[in-house]
Formats: sequence, C-alpha cells, structure tokens
Amino acid sequence: MDLLKCEGKHVRITDIYGETFTGMASYGMREFLMHEYGGDEEGVFIEDVLIYRSQIASIEEIEVHGTVELWTERMVLRRYRPEDAEPLYRRLGKDPAMAQYSGWNPYATLEMAEDTVRRFIDGYKDAHVYSWVMDVDDVVIGTIGAYDHQDGRIEVGFSVVPGWQGRGYATEALRKVLEYLTENEGISCVTAWCAADNAASGRVLEKAGMKMVCAEKDGLAVGGRTYDKRIYEYRRETRSGHPDVL
Repeated sequence: MDLLKCEGKHVRITDIYGETFTGMASYGMREFLMHEYGGDEEGVFIEDVLIYRSQIASIEEIEVHGTVELWTERMVLRRYRPEDAEPLYRRLGKDPAMAQYSGWNPYATLEMAEDTVRRFIDGYKDAHVYSWVMDVDDVVIGTIGAYDHQDGRIEVGFSVVPGWQGRGYATEALRKVLEYLTENEGISCVTAWCAADNAASGRVLEKAGMKMVCAEKDGLAVGGRTYDKRIYEYRRETRSGHPDVL
C-alpha cells in the first residue's frame, strides 16, 4: 500500500488488533516518525492517533459528507467542541464589531455561546449542515459555516477573531469550504451577503472567488441604520470549465 497517497484523504483504517479509525489521513514519513516517536517505519495519523504501516490490516478511501475535518495551509477547520464556547464568547462575543453589520451575535454571553455550540454539535446529524471552527495550533481564531441548503444552493458565513483579521485566514478558510461544498458535496451555488460598508468582508468574498451578482438598496437594517446589501455567488464549474447555470 502507498501510504503517501492517503495524505489529505478521508480513509477508514482497520489495524491488526481489530480497531477501526476513520478520518482525514496525515502521512508520517519514516525519518520524521523515527525522530519524533522512535519508530522505524512510516505511518498514518488519524487526528492524534498514529498507526504504523506494520499495524495496518486494511486501508480504504471513503466518501464523507457534512461537517468533516478540512485542512488548509495554516489551519484546520474542525467540528465544534463543548469547550469552544468560552473562547468564542471571550474572543468574538465580547467584540462590539461582531454584530455591527449583521445585528446577530450568537456568542454575546457565555450562556448564549454554550447554547450556540450545543446546537451546532447537535446539527452534525444533518449531512447538509456545515459548521466549522477555525483552529490554528489549538487556538480558536474564528468560525465558518454554510446553512439553509435548498435546491442546490447554500449560504456561507464567517467570523474571525480580532487580532487575527487582515492576515488572510478568512480567505483561506472560505476557499477551502467553497471547494468542499461544490466538489465534494455537489452543491451548485454557494451564496453570501455583506453590507456595502463592510469592505473587509467584501474583499474576502471576492478573493475567495465569489462574484457580486446584485445589490439591494437599503437591504439591511441594523441598530437603527440601513446599509446597501451586496449578494455574492460562487458556482461549481462543469467539466467544460464553465460555471453551472441554473
């Protein structure tokens, strides 16, 4: 078996002891594992579990759907955990800018953050609900998700913790999510919106490959103010190289 070909793929491994491990594979070369773990052969990580080549009875690539773990160059997009509520409240919920252009802050109090995280976790039973935490070296730096799947369309949204903004993380995460939703999940069109005054979010959407398709005059009313609402789309390319047309 060529373990290197498993890198970044979702696999199911059964080891020689009868245990089964399912998840995204990360390849470990012999030299690295020897230096870090004292092993004398290559292996595969599934999350934080290392399975050496000699321990693998079978390995197969599997098709997965819903909120699966995704990796970018600098972060992992993973499922919410109960312990994420406190840092989300502290780093996002207490930030006044969180609701400036949306009027929505699901982490405004610790209790709200705990309830929001619990609802996201419960939602993982639905294969068409997608909710990720942006995790950089075990630090929660933001969230990204896609909701309201209907008729081949879904809406995406994201938030990034102050101090981590303006460093390309939102664009990096959004590109990966757009790729996953269209190529793996077969969703034809991903939509998003932002206030016209929210230039930073608009730049993220455009850099990730989304196109503005229309603007609604005074389409957003938040905190006694109105904003023009910009609507963006990202469409899956067909084999001809052209976007799907619905």
